[in-house]
Amino acid sequence: MNDQDVPPKPAAPPTSGLPRVPAPAAQPVLHPQMQPQDEAPSRPSRLNRRALWIAVFVAVLLAVIGALVWLALWLNSNPGADDSGSETSGVLETTATTPATPLPLPREGVQPPDYALGDCFKDFDPEALASTVVPCDTGHSAQLVALYRYPEDAAYPGADALKAKALEACQAARLGPAANLVQLNYQRSFPSSTSWESGDRRVDCYVTAPGGNVINASVLP
Repeated sequence: MNDQDVPPKPAAPPTSGLPRVPAPAAQPVLHPQMQPQDEAPSRPSRLNRRALWIAVFVAVLLAVIGALVWLALWLNSNPGADDSGSETSGVLETTATTPATPLPLPREGVQPPDYALGDCFKDFDPEALASTVVPCDTGHSAQLVALYRYPEDAAYPGADALKAKALEACQAARLGPAANLVQLNYQRSFPSSTSWESGDRRVDCYVTAPGGNVINASVLP
């Protein structure tokens, strides 16, 4: 076989015998900023969302107003709720007068209601019905360094409240340099329900020396 045996390529595709297909209709050209009408946002749906948010806001606002009204009514119906601080009208004493107990000293048989802030005690026993008050520059084992007086018309608050108030008195006590010379402990004393009925309205805070009458100066400033 030689090159002349290959038929030449046609100059154009044959058209005879082929079906004619009509050309598609021209589509309208949209401007870049134009959107088809069926894709436009729905105005009614936007209005529904706005109405929903308004309804939520109103519901929250009404709930807050209702809570405030309830709180005001509750406070007005419990006028005594803020009266728990009536004991704060009491008096805390941490500064002693000089002399605390009238001279001459030592003075034996002094009873607890007559103890004065700054008094120094020999052989002190906090449960004793009487003690011996001595000059603070002589050997003693305890000193009254702080006290709290409840109002005369106060109701008995209970032992736990009295203990807590005595602890506050000890924490408020101001001690001087002499308190660093010996080992000292805090000791609290408060009225029983029986002594409260008898008019005892005072809780006391003492510093005591576990070693006995080894304190030879006032521990107050």
